[in-house]
Amino acid sequence: MYRRRIGFWYRFAAVLCKPPLLVLIKRDWRGMENIPAEGGFITAVNHNSHVDPFAYAHYQYNTGRVPRFLAKSGLFKKGFVGAAMRGTGQIPVYRESTDALSAFRAAIDAVERGECVAFYPEGTLTRDPDGWPMTGKTGAARVALQTKCPVIPVAQWGANELLPPYAKKPDVLPRKTHHVLAGPPVDLSRFYDKEMSPDLLKEATEVIMAAVTAQLEQIRGEKAPATRYDPREARIQQRRRAATQSKTQAEEGQGA
Repeated sequence: MYRRRIGFWYRFAAVLCKPPLLVLIKRDWRGMENIPAEGGFITAVNHNSHVDPFAYAHYQYNTGRVPRFLAKSGLFKKGFVGAAMRGTGQIPVYRESTDALSAFRAAIDAVERGECVAFYPEGTLTRDPDGWPMTGKTGAARVALQTKCPVIPVAQWGANELLPPYAKKPDVLPRKTHHVLAGPPVDLSRFYDKEMSPDLLKEATEVIMAAVTAQLEQIRGEKAPATRYDPREARIQQRRRAATQSKTQAEEGQGA
């Protein structure tokens, strides 16, 4: 089985990033035995801080299987950032593609070459008020079902205490602990060799998100809410409340 070498650029990034991470956060890292030693696979990771990509990359770097993150294709084109993105083997996502599967072609190719591709299935920082994983987007499920590769659910907690979502300044004291727990592969076999309809992808995505959430429950020692936060539904409800408020104000104005 193929296993890509870490390479100069990733080692260079580690030299730059590891010292401040070691100073700022303590580590409680578990589940490394669930990271495949060889072959292509996906990690599905929750996202609750702008710091956690670096902290999580440190965790997986120490397993010897460096993660290849998804990033906008434009970042790969120019300058030092582009050279670093290409050199570290990050994965360009071609969002201009009209074919949803083709948008993830580079991720599929990377998995088939034996790489690890790290997905943040939520697509952005969680907006759940208590930091639990939100509903996920279907990209990870698309790649997993296309390649039939292992999907490792990974939960993390603690980087959000160092730098909460959308905060401008870190809270460095007292020193925070970065907790990571990787679980066994998610069983998606019942979805294999079926048409990748929106409903099937949504169901497979929820299976992945449930596995990530279960890992986070173990870290936090508490149960997640029964209903997962859905930002799309939250926006709909917000618009409805705004419309109702506007209608009420208009009626009160007419009755004045």
